[in-house]
Amino acid sequence: MNPTTTNENLAPWPWAVSNSDISFDVATMEQQLKDFSRSCYLVNHSEKGIGIAQQAEVVTGSASSAAQPVSAFAPALGTESLGDSNFRRVHGVKYAYYAGAMANGISSEELVIALGKAGILCSFGAAGLIPSRVEAAINRIQAALPNGPYMFNLIHSPSEPALERGSVELFLKHGVHTVEASAFLGLTPQIVYYRAAGLSRDAHGNIQIANKVIAKVSRTEVAEKFMMPAPAKMLQKLVDDGSITAEQMELAQLVPMADDITAEADSGGHTDNRPLVTLLPTILALKEEIQAKFNYPTPIRVGCGGGVGTPDAALATFNMGAAYIVTGSINQACVEAGASEHTRKLLATTEMADVTMAPAADMFEMGVKLQVVKRGTLFPMRANKLYDIYTRYDSIEAIPADEREKLEKQVFRSTLDEIWAGTVAHFNERDPKQIERAEGNPKRKMALIFRWYLGLSSRWSNSGEAGREMDYQIWAGPALGAFNQWAKGSYLDNYQDRNAVDLAKHLMYGAAYLNRVNSLTAQGVKLPSELLRWKPTQRMA
Repeated sequence: MNPTTTNENLAPWPWAVSNSDISFDVATMEQQLKDFSRSCYLVNHSEKGIGIAQQAEVVTGSASSAAQPVSAFAPALGTESLGDSNFRRVHGVKYAYYAGAMANGISSEELVIALGKAGILCSFGAAGLIPSRVEAAINRIQAALPNGPYMFNLIHSPSEPALERGSVELFLKHGVHTVEASAFLGLTPQIVYYRAAGLSRDAHGNIQIANKVIAKVSRTEVAEKFMMPAPAKMLQKLVDDGSITAEQMELAQLVPMADDITAEADSGGHTDNRPLVTLLPTILALKEEIQAKFNYPTPIRVGCGGGVGTPDAALATFNMGAAYIVTGSINQACVEAGASEHTRKLLATTEMADVTMAPAADMFEMGVKLQVVKRGTLFPMRANKLYDIYTRYDSIEAIPADEREKLEKQVFRSTLDEIWAGTVAHFNERDPKQIERAEGNPKRKMALIFRWYLGLSSRWSNSGEAGREMDYQIWAGPALGAFNQWAKGSYLDNYQDRNAVDLAKHLMYGAAYLNRVNSLTAQGVKLPSELLRWKPTQRMA
């Protein structure tokens, strides 16, 4: 009896494949699955098992004995099927993907330029850098990428608002048209100024948004503020001081504060350790609520980062509805990152459990923490000790003599008086008001001294400060450990072979491959185990 006519063996697709076009060799089948430009037709041969062909014919009658019925089908879809096409269009990129900022220039000019030349968006790590350093980065990146894509990080600086304002003025001065707003606890005049200053109408009366904002958030109350228009009171003050026009104030109340919202899950650096599977759906639901209320012509896009370090994680994030994905920790071990050789080597051996929380330098007094590597460094222990001392004593002078001696010898390696002198010099260049606020405020003075260590420890890690290896502050999340486990045994095991473009393509192409495999297995076929995973066997960039 012809197998195509029985109920038990009825093929779900109306196609048949010529026996001569079918591949049963696993290596060939893998290449066919990776060829996203062509469709895949799977057959289940009674003797040879699963096979794949890339062409088929519609069955109009009884199937020929020289042909096999198609048991499963996957269309010619690749990375373009993942995420929101508007994200790619608006930002002028190839993939629904961007590399997030890592402060102090860890997301370096080299990283931004390498990814930008490959058509991939990357955020320069401007946080923590003085204005002259940021300006030099703007000039270099714009020279290398005159048409983009690139963006700069704008981090909320509650203790240094002048630095936040200075960054915005630099971005407006040099025509930086996309910023990644991170660590914001709410809207500030600075981010509202950046957004509103780029608004205008075209000849047809349509609102033009010149300054795009991608807001990285982990709380619904913060996400809501970025999804809504800028507050009128804040806009009015900007009009009053001449920063924006009355028309821009009017337009700012018709558009959301951000074009894109990145739901930041359990990431390196500033994080609330939110699980991706609970955070992303919550932010997506909030977006729908806000969209129904304001009916924006172009709906806000919601992407996700934090925990995305493998193709499996990337696909899972897309399948949950993310418009785009964001990577961070995995890029720090790349050759283009502004991290030292010692740090990149250490990062390549970091496992998922090798991270912990420690006080953040920029929000030390508020008790805000960030996620760092704990393996191979004493920074987390020493930083947490500093915060413990800060909460227990009201001034440097109140610290017991033996405790102070330990700090000076083990942590600061200098007297606290000398550290204070260096702190004064640092802030006189960066933000003199910080010193003014500490005069006559012993608690504030202690915070600035302790922030000296917290601030420099990350710079030591970046520059490879000899003798300070045990004090290196290295930001990373568990995604890095997952990536290292996935890369084990491949060429990516060697940190010196890690390039950011290569990693981005592995994640995106790997996610597309797994998407194809999942689609086929969902149709009831059982692929050979060797084909179920995307393996980093060769460089993609």
